[in-house]
Amino acid sequence: MFAYTVRRLLTAIPVLLIISFVIFSLLTLAPNDPLGDLPLTIPPEVRAQMRAALGLNQPFLVRFALWLHQFFINEPLNLLQAWTGLDIGDGNRLRVLSWATRSPVVDLIVQRLPQTLWVVGLAYLFGVLLAVPIGALSAYRQHSWFDQIAAFVAMVGYSVPTFFTGVVLIVVFSVKLQWFPSVYNTNLKVTDWPSFVAQVRQMFLPVLVLTLFNTSQISRFVRASMLDNLHQDYVRTARAKGVKERTVVLVHVLRNSLIPVVTVVALGVPTIFSGAIVTEQIFRVNGLGQLLITAIQGGDLPLVQTLTFIFAVLIVLFNLIADVLYGLLDPRISYE
Repeated sequence: MFAYTVRRLLTAIPVLLIISFVIFSLLTLAPNDPLGDLPLTIPPEVRAQMRAALGLNQPFLVRFALWLHQFFINEPLNLLQAWTGLDIGDGNRLRVLSWATRSPVVDLIVQRLPQTLWVVGLAYLFGVLLAVPIGALSAYRQHSWFDQIAAFVAMVGYSVPTFFTGVVLIVVFSVKLQWFPSVYNTNLKVTDWPSFVAQVRQMFLPVLVLTLFNTSQISRFVRASMLDNLHQDYVRTARAKGVKERTVVLVHVLRNSLIPVVTVVALGVPTIFSGAIVTEQIFRVNGLGQLLITAIQGGDLPLVQTLTFIFAVLIVLFNLIADVLYGLLDPRISYE
């Protein structure tokens, strides 16, 4: 298993380099000009100086190599220096800077990450924890009233767009009942019990919207996988040997049923960091999703490039984690 993991990590290096080159090329060829919103009264020589300050006067390959050096060498060294307090070099390393704010891109991402983890990450965790037992019970009690209700809720939760669900919840619980706020206050700090209650109240609606969507999607995968395994020969053999029904369902059937579900769950984890863009826009959650939209609208190519590449890294990483979990869930799978 260790050798397989090392091989996968080594093969991921050229894959990520190719992905970064493709992303950088597409963003460079995009028609969006970062200086396009400036007044037309600015003299051409001033515009040329501004383009030079942004590095746009350099050749494409030079800018790409500079970004690689900044992202893979300078930024990790800065993080290591910040975490350990050690002085590494002279400390004047050139970082990836946002064209819009002139702030380091990594610092902007770190500032927005807690909001995304609090809302989107918590909703995904709740969605997985609810989807597994709901899907398993629906399959075990196929065509029962519980299965019918679960199927109806899943159909509604997965079919109705999150922006519509979010607006409906805002109208009902924020406007009519006034139980929960409709706008997420990013500046709220949890220091005591009242501030903790306020944080929970403002998180409730966006977390509920995303939890409903995630639970609806994953529970159908769990149910279909459970139904496929409940009628296998090994289940009939275990029951014929006198194994308890709870052991058959929870140990044998559920474990094997989770193998295809792992792929769905693992590949969905990167969406936590990319953020539920639509939901963040509705509830004004200043997470990574809203940061990406703002960067695209403003033509902030360094920020868009870095965020997009980080999402690609997460997808490659969790693909590897899913493959490793296959071997842990199914002893028949060997990577030696």
